[in-house]
Amino acid sequence: MPNMRVELLPGRTIDQRRDFAERVTDAAVEALGARRQDVRIVFEEVAADFVSNGGVLAADDASRADVVAKFGAPAA
Repeated sequence: MPNMRVELLPGRTIDQRRDFAERVTDAAVEALGARRQDVRIVFEEVAADFVSNGGVLAADDASRADVVAKFGAPAA
């Protein structure tokens, strides 16, 4: 049974998560031979000030400013 954990900045819609889950499930069924009902995906929202890439918090990374503005408001 494939178990996947997906960490996302907050703000994705339920429709985006549904679409992602369907596509990833399709891929797991095809690539791993898993049964659809056994593919488990857990979404976890992580604030931009809780994520670091290359030693820089996503909230502080100018190259990620557009994404953070749209999806990653810092936690209070």
